[in-house]
Amino acid sequence: MSTNLELEIKAKMTEFEGKLLSSKTLKEVLSLKDEYLKKYVKLLYSKLKDIKAAEEKKLFGKSVNDFKKHCEEKIDIALNKFNSIEKKSEYDVTVFKNNIKLGCGHPLIKFYKKIEKVLMGMGFSVVQGPEIELDKYNFEMLNIPSHHPARDMQDTFYVSSPNVLLRSHTSSVQIRTMEKISPPVQIISPGTVYRVDDIDPQHTPMFYQIEGLMVAEKISFSNLKAVLIRLLKEVFGEETGVRFRPTYYPYTEPSAAIDMSCTQCGGKGCRTCGYSGWITVLGSGMVHPNVLKVVGYDIEKYSGFAFGLGLNRLALLYYGLDEIRKFYENDISLWKQI
Repeated sequence: MSTNLELEIKAKMTEFEGKLLSSKTLKEVLSLKDEYLKKYVKLLYSKLKDIKAAEEKKLFGKSVNDFKKHCEEKIDIALNKFNSIEKKSEYDVTVFKNNIKLGCGHPLIKFYKKIEKVLMGMGFSVVQGPEIELDKYNFEMLNIPSHHPARDMQDTFYVSSPNVLLRSHTSSVQIRTMEKISPPVQIISPGTVYRVDDIDPQHTPMFYQIEGLMVAEKISFSNLKAVLIRLLKEVFGEETGVRFRPTYYPYTEPSAAIDMSCTQCGGKGCRTCGYSGWITVLGSGMVHPNVLKVVGYDIEKYSGFAFGLGLNRLALLYYGLDEIRKFYENDISLWKQI
């Protein structure tokens, strides 16, 4: 057998083993089988016919057969390995259990998505911010300095007194957003907030809030009313009554509390609404000029409104529940009903 053919077969052997070692899938192994055991061995047999000397032909034939046998053994080992892996990964349908309990969406998430869809349909975008906040964003820049009596309205968790705290509202996100971008601004800021409250059927020290902000030229209280009336009617139904009452918030002026007709009695009066027919669900107002000035907005040119709602409390009305702690009990059977 010529030295060139002998070297060629040895080189092909080395090449085959390298490719087989790097093969990661059954398809790649089968491809090597086709390449070396069919195409290349067939090529070698065709060369065998061209060799005239009997001894050389005998030696070349032995080399071809040795190559073929070696490749077949290696490929069989690889195929067995992949077949055993596939068998192990097959599902045994005989062990199927028909009593597996499937989960479902959390009612607070589903309710939030409904509100988000309505507000995004009006052009609002969603922004997020840190839950561990600086005092200046949570209070100072919202027109609530350290001596302001409004701080007593929110009993706050301080992480490191007196400057770092757990945010008591997501209004801090609005300040951070206005610092970064110029008007027009139209955002909602949902998220977790924290206040030192005793746990009872209506309160928890951690709850979820959605706040909204719109700042642009010629924004008026009429725009605020239009957005919030449409929001409540889209969520609770067109028959829902909505009214605005004057109130006080340090970061808005004028300010208004928004009541809606009781979902339990339809405005007739019941225990849920204190027999008044109305339930307070939102706080709102025109953004105070001091808040606009502190972020560098021109108060002669721009105006805006803000609003906020407690998602947990509003979800109680939406689902007809009387216990806020039910949202934290992981009772999937209840969640599937609502």
